[in-house]
Amino acid sequence: MLQTFSIGFEEKDFDESSYQNLASKYFNTKHTSFKISSDEIAENFPEVIWHSEMPLLRTSPVPMFALSKRVREKNIKVVITGEGADELLAGYNIFKEAKIRQFWAKQPKSKFRPLLLKKLYPYIPQISNANSQMLRFFFGFKLNETQSPIYSHLLRWNNGNHIKKYFSADIKNSLADYDPVSELSQQLNEKFKGYDSLSKAQWLEMNIFMSGYLLSAQGDRMGMANSIEGRYPFLDHRLIEFCTKLNPEYKLKGLDEKYLMKKMAEGKIPNEILNRSKQAYRAPIKSSFISEQAPAYVKDVFNETQIKEIGFFDATAAKKLYDKFTSGKTISEVDNMALTAILSSSLLSELFEKNKGKTKSKNYSKCVIINDTQ
Repeated sequence: MLQTFSIGFEEKDFDESSYQNLASKYFNTKHTSFKISSDEIAENFPEVIWHSEMPLLRTSPVPMFALSKRVREKNIKVVITGEGADELLAGYNIFKEAKIRQFWAKQPKSKFRPLLLKKLYPYIPQISNANSQMLRFFFGFKLNETQSPIYSHLLRWNNGNHIKKYFSADIKNSLADYDPVSELSQQLNEKFKGYDSLSKAQWLEMNIFMSGYLLSAQGDRMGMANSIEGRYPFLDHRLIEFCTKLNPEYKLKGLDEKYLMKKMAEGKIPNEILNRSKQAYRAPIKSSFISEQAPAYVKDVFNETQIKEIGFFDATAAKKLYDKFTSGKTISEVDNMALTAILSSSLLSELFEKNKGKTKSKNYSKCVIINDTQ
């Protein structure tokens, strides 16, 4: 019997357990399913940073780390996973988002076209409940620059760019006027000639995000942390070559993602799964790090003395961010990314610079176990 594994979340906004269990029942697999709490995400975060060896803006690798641990407990060493399907067949909302923004840009003053964006994020109240003016504020960045080779990602990268305001003066000075987004745009301008807009977006997603993050910090490293090897059928070079030759309409038809794949799956998987709205894989951030049960290291990281000692971030700005989280004010996705960036970067410094990866930090002793043999 085929063995399958899945992880869910105790927070309902993030949980997809019902669909996972539906698939397992439909295919009659020997299924192992469990849920991870926000507290467990915070407890395991330092160990995930140890294995990722890079700053993170998300907590999403933590559940993957926990999942690989469960797989290893079943004495399984190799797993098949679905990475690559969303990149190759336009499954991500960023592809639909770019298509809507291009449509909106033809009539930038329209009050109705921005409302299409609400369809993409029914699981994010800040967007699904927003009016046209708020959507214009969220999604209107460089709306008319549709000829940019990196148009699909301009908005996302601008959101990430806000984290720079938390950098220390030394870091800001060392970066000076360096603009990696403009540099990338110039590099790709010639390369992308003749590409349709979807293919440009897919190239960016596969070559930057998937290779640099999804298959690394969130994939291979979290699996190999528990000696689990991942195999990725969708990334077989022959399938990649086939998908790159497909007409864009076979990937994203209107706002229907992975169109060809869904057509092939009709009658082969439950309709409830086939016809459900796309939901991005996310993990809690605020509830993980800001609670009465939060590990001591979280508060320690935002101590002014420690922030200054590490030297990456401005102590005053970082403290204001932490106070915003603890005050109960509305938290944006950019705030969540910034908090995670500060935490992960500080943990990296503690684990690899101060301790040289050999000793257990007194600040993180409750949640990190590191020995000399690693």
